[in-house]
Amino acid sequence: MSQPRAVFAHRMWKITPDREEGSEPVTHAMQCTLPECLEKSGGSGDWEAPQSWALEHSGRHPSHTSYREIITRPYRTEMLP
Repeated sequence: MSQPRAVFAHRMWKITPDREEGSEPVTHAMQCTLPECLEKSGGSGDWEAPQSWALEHSGRHPSHTSYREIITRPYRTEMLP
C-alpha cells in the first residue's frame, strides 16, 4: 500500500486594504475617456494633481470633457485561524 503524498486542508482567508507601515500608498489618477485619446495623468497620493491635469487637458482639447478616476489601493490577504 502506498503512502499519502499530500494533505489538503481547507482554510478561510480574508482580504483587507493594506494599511501596514511601508505598504504602497493609495493613488489617484484621471484618464480621458475619448477612445481616440485615452491619455492619463500620473498617479498621485492626493486628488489635486489629477484634477488639475484633467482641467488642463480639457483646456488644450475643448472637446475632451469625459474622464474616469483610477484609484489604486493596495490590499493584503490573511489566513484566518
